[in-house]
Amino acid sequence: MARGTVLGRLAWKIGEVDEITAETPKVSSIAIDVPDWPGHLAGQHVDVRLTAEDGYEAQRSYSIASAPEDRRVTITVERLDDGEVSPYLVGELRAGDKVELRGPIGGFFVWRAPGDRPVLLIAGGSGVVPLMAMIRHRAAAGDRTPVRLLCSSRTLEDVIYRDELERLAAGDPSLDVRHTLTRSHPDGWRGYARRLDRRMIEDVAWPAASLLVEHGYDPGWIKTERFGATGG
Repeated sequence: MARGTVLGRLAWKIGEVDEITAETPKVSSIAIDVPDWPGHLAGQHVDVRLTAEDGYEAQRSYSIASAPEDRRVTITVERLDDGEVSPYLVGELRAGDKVELRGPIGGFFVWRAPGDRPVLLIAGGSGVVPLMAMIRHRAAAGDRTPVRLLCSSRTLEDVIYRDELERLAAGDPSLDVRHTLTRSHPDGWRGYARRLDRRMIEDVAWPAASLLVEHGYDPGWIKTERFGATGG
């Protein structure tokens, strides 16, 4: 279904911020209570609109981080110093404030439990947000579809959801979480310490495949998400 068709049926809603959680020094998760929320799928996103006193509007798209089972809509936002929207959402927004949003949007980059095949998730930075919605959905549904997550971050303190991912993986042998740090890593670091590359994916992927289509993944199984430069 085309994006324009979907948006044509969606109305802007006013939600109230319930909780704000600092994930990293520059990233926060914002849990929002949205009246009459129709529900969403893991992997969908919302549009957020801010309106200044002079009527100027700025709008950005953010992936939904919360599982469909969660009553709240949670977005995870990285503050961009030169952005129009993210400095307000990460820094000025407080619990009880109102947020205007529209969604859920998107139907291609989604995952539903129970899964019918092992899942390989690869993300860089805040790209982990929709994948976290899938991981949370899987946990809430009690699903044990084998999942492997490879997450690239600049430093250890930049790893979004680090504590939660460690906790989920520790309690579920079918969830394998691995990290690579591209700028610096602490003494004794046992993960990867470079940018994503062929050898790394070959190491993480199931033995039947390495670099996705080139090494045996069905093209219909591969889904990517891009918003472009809309995160500010």
